[in-house]
Amino acid sequence: MQIDSAQLDTFAAVVDEGSFDAAARRLNVTPSAVSQRIKALESRLGQVVVMRGKPARPTEAGEALLRLARQVSLLELEAIASVRGTVDALRLPIAVNADSLNNWFLPAMLDVSQQYDARFVVHQEDEEHSAEFLRNGTVLAAVTADPRPVQGCRVLPLGKMRYLAVATPEYADRWLATKPLPEALADAPMMIFNTKDTLQHRLIRKVTRRKLNPPMHAVPAPGAFHQSVRIGLGWGMIEDEVAQPELVAGRLVDIAPGKYIDVPLYWQHWKLQSAILDALTTAVRRAAAKGLR
Repeated sequence: MQIDSAQLDTFAAVVDEGSFDAAARRLNVTPSAVSQRIKALESRLGQVVVMRGKPARPTEAGEALLRLARQVSLLELEAIASVRGTVDALRLPIAVNADSLNNWFLPAMLDVSQQYDARFVVHQEDEEHSAEFLRNGTVLAAVTADPRPVQGCRVLPLGKMRYLAVATPEYADRWLATKPLPEALADAPMMIFNTKDTLQHRLIRKVTRRKLNPPMHAVPAPGAFHQSVRIGLGWGMIEDEVAQPELVAGRLVDIAPGKYIDVPLYWQHWKLQSAILDALTTAVRRAAAKGLR
C-alpha cells in the first residue's frame, strides 16, 4: 500500500496549522479539498488520523504518519536541492527547553541559517518532557534530559546546565535567616517556571531530605522568572552563568552554598541521512561545548 504524497502533505499541514482552513491557506487550496484529502487518506489507511478539534491534533495512528510526513518532506527537499542546485526554504521543527533557548542554543540556529535557507519552528518545552515531541512526530530533533533514545532516534550527550538556589539579600534576611535552612524552606515562598518545573523541589529534597510543599509563584517565562527572583518575590533555581554576575555584584545570594542541581542535556534526532540535520547536529554540539559544562 502506498500513501499519496499530496494527502500526506495535507495531513502534516493540518497538524502544523491546527485547522483545515489554515492548512488550506498554506497549501493554496480550498478547505473542501483539504477535507477530501484527509478523508481519502483515512479511508485508505482504515484509521482516523486527525482529531477534529481546536486545534486539530493527530490521533495515535496519526502520530506515526506525522513522523513519516516530516521525514519525507525533509528528504524530498534535499533531493530536489541536489538536482536543481536550489531549494525552497527547509522547515525545521525542533523542541528546546526555555533555559537553553535563553542561553546557549540560539547560536546553533544562526550557524545553520547561514548555511541553508532554513526556517526554524521552535517548540519550547521542559527538558524532562521534550522527547514526547519526537515520539508524536511534531519535531525532528530535540534538546532533552532523557538519555534513552526515542524509537528511530539517535542520542548525543551535550553537557550539563548547573542551577544555583538564589534570592535577594533582603529576601534571605526575611525568610531564611531566623531558622535553620531545612526548616525555613518549608515556609519560604519559591518561584517555579510551571507545573513541570521540578528544580526547586529537587533542591529542597537535597537540603532537607524531605518532600516539602512551600508557597509557590509560577512564572512561565525565563526573563520574567529571573526578574521575579531579582525583585525578591521568591527564591529560585537560576543557571549559574546567569546568576554569577548577580552574586558577584551582591544583588543575589546563594541560599544553599555547595548545593546545586546539574541537569544533563542530550540531543535526540531522527536517524536520517540528511545533510541539514547533520549540519544542525554539528552546530548544536558546537554551541553546547561553549555554553554547557
